Amino acid sequence: MGQREPPKKIRIIGGAWRSRLLSVIDLPGLRPTTDRIRETLFNWLGQDLSGLRCLDLFAGTGVLGFEAASRHAEAVVLIERDKKAYANLLANFKLLQSSPVLGIVQILHQDSIEFLTHQPNRSSHLIFIDPPFQEVTLLDKAVIQAGRICDDSSGGGIYIEFPSSRDLGEIEALLPGWYCGKHLEAGQVKACLFRSRRD
Repeated sequence: MGQREPPKKIRIIGGAWRSRLLSVIDLPGLRPTTDRIRETLFNWLGQDLSGLRCLDLFAGTGVLGFEAASRHAEAVVLIERDKKAYANLLANFKLLQSSPVLGIVQILHQDSIEFLTHQPNRSSHLIFIDPPFQEVTLLDKAVIQAGRICDDSSGGGIYIEFPSSRDLGEIEALLPGWYCGKHLEAGQVKACLFRSRRD
């Protein structure tokens, strides 16, 4: 069975930008989070992210970060190293700004791991990690850094998408002090929201 064609447009499903469309470009490893998974994720997180500082690593289409901004996050930083994907992020954001949101949205053309290494401890509340599935080391490095950077005491957590062929225990081992509070499996994807054991 061949791989499904990626959608050319995806829809923001909630908040101020609900029903707005984002363009999707065809790039290796680019795999937008599906409507079903996003709907479940934001049911876990709650529909109002007021006051939360968010990072969307390996942003791709930016749909996770834009969903967070749409739901009143205080600040969202989207990081993307691929030049074409970065340009597409800027174009999508420009269209969204016809209906401005209150929070700050930054889009950075940068390597996500390099970005993370310069972030202070406990400086973000919600971190989305969804790298290309074929780049296993990227996921592991990002997860380890996220455990240091994330402070979910006022909501949020560390959201991770990874291949369903990979054991959840491997991811949990990278995050001492955290536990998988919510998870789902859909097709080739496992999705987990990690919460701190501090709470």
